[in-house]
Parts: sequence; structure tokens; C-alpha cells
Amino acid sequence: MQRPFVKMNGAGNDFVVVNALELPFTPTAAQVRAIADRDSGQGCDQLIAIEPSDRTDAFMRVWNADGGAVETCGNALRCVGWLLMQSTGKDRVTIDTLGGPTTAWRVPGPGRVGSGGPEGPTTTAHVKVDMGAPRLDWTEIPLEEAMDTRGIELQVGPIDAPLLHTPGAVSMGNPHVVFFTDRQDDAFVSGSGSLIEHHPLFPEGVNVGFANVLAPDRIRLRVWERGAGLTRACGTGACAALVAAARRGLTGRSATVEVDGGTLAIDWDETTGHVFMTGPVEIEHTGTLTLKDAPG
Repeated sequence: MQRPFVKMNGAGNDFVVVNALELPFTPTAAQVRAIADRDSGQGCDQLIAIEPSDRTDAFMRVWNADGGAVETCGNALRCVGWLLMQSTGKDRVTIDTLGGPTTAWRVPGPGRVGSGGPEGPTTTAHVKVDMGAPRLDWTEIPLEEAMDTRGIELQVGPIDAPLLHTPGAVSMGNPHVVFFTDRQDDAFVSGSGSLIEHHPLFPEGVNVGFANVLAPDRIRLRVWERGAGLTRACGTGACAALVAAARRGLTGRSATVEVDGGTLAIDWDETTGHVFMTGPVEIEHTGTLTLKDAPG
């Protein structure tokens, strides 16, 4: 079976997006892994399907590169939001996910989005999304046992001299822990993140953030994503990092979050309690998928 797709990224976090509004798209886990494979497939952090919804403009379904379905993805919400706004002519759309509904709208930003030519993709447009209120109770992350989510009982390394300890825990529709550290090299993030991702404390697994607070309004962040590994950006991870930092008094309620693929503006609104994320979207290319089983 063949299906058209759009390859997009949000601050470097890249996606293969399939329009399933009229024709269902139900890949197997093996097919997802084959599409996501960067050597033999299209290569992506997540595979996205845009499906019909009775209560919103569309439903966004997300699979991680390992083939597993997950609740939501912040950067993908911006990309899907832009596609829906382009196709409907609206300036604001609502997208449902397994993690709940989200509103996206256009904001002023440099450049425009277009397919790449010989010189590569065009400059980016900007989209803002309302990620909703963070879920902060231990049952909402979820954790295996009751803990204060401002700083949970978890550490990496020797008991008397841990390398990482007492991360904040936040759900942005998917589970996150955020360590505050200036250790952000690839080996450290990958080694520690892969160790924590499937820790028994997290019955649904967890995304692992490594946040270095540079100023009260600036955070440098790297994220080991559950089921995807080390990615160039994680939108829900950026939201979680700002919330976790603000709860510890390390930042205010708004900050620029620097990720490998660019920057995201995160604002935890005091009036509504919702977290708003603004950042770039970019189309890399279009093409056609040929669905076939991958080994394993």
C-alpha cells in the first residue's frame, strides 16, 4: 500500500505526517519502525496521522520511532496545526489527541513555510499552541507511588554522591521527569536517559529532560524521549522543563527554552494555569510511503 506524506519538523524534532482524514492509516509497529528508520526508511522521530474527529478540527495520532503509540507531541501539534490552518483557511484550529485537545493558532514570525528546493527547506513560520494545564499530582504523571512531584525520590549514581537526583515530575499529556544539571553531553544524556526511561517508578515509561537553567528566563534543554531516544527538540519536554523550574523557583513562569534544533518560547499563564508554547514549523519535503513489514 502506498500513502502520500509530508516530512516536517518543529525546531528539529522531525515527523512523517500522513493525511488519514478520509482513508484510515493503521500501520503495524513493524511498519512504523521501518518508516522511522533513518538508514532504510524516511527517518523521523515520530510518525503522525491526521484523523477525523467529531469534537475538534482533527485528531492527531502519534507513534514513536520504536513503533509504540503515545499520547501526544508538542512539536507535532504545531506542525499539524499549521497544515490544518493552511487547508481550511482558519487562523485557529483545535486538535484532539490521546492526551486531550489542544488549540493552535498562527503568530507573527520570520519567513514562510514551503517545500525544499535544491538549497533545502525554506525558512520557518511560527505557530502557538495551548498545551493545557500541567498535571502535577503523582497519580497523573503517573508514578508507581505517592511522592512530591516538585522533587521525586530518584537518583543516578552512588548513593552518597549521585550524578543526578531529585528531578521534578510533570505530565503535559505525557509523562516527564526533569533533572537540573549542566551535564548535557550526548553520552551522559543517552546513558542516563535510557536507564531512567523504563524505571519501575514510571509504569507507563517516561521522557527524561536534562535542564540547565542559564537565567530566570532561559533554559538549555536536552531530552531523551520515551521510545524515540535523543531528539533535537521535545515540545512537551520544554513545557515540562519550564513548569518544573518555576515550581522550584529557578525561573519565572515564562522562558526561552534552547533545544538542539532551535528555541521555543514557553509561558505558564498564571490566570488560566495553561502552558503555551510558540515555535517554528518547517516542511522538508513530500513523498509517498510504501507500507511493508520490517523485520523484528
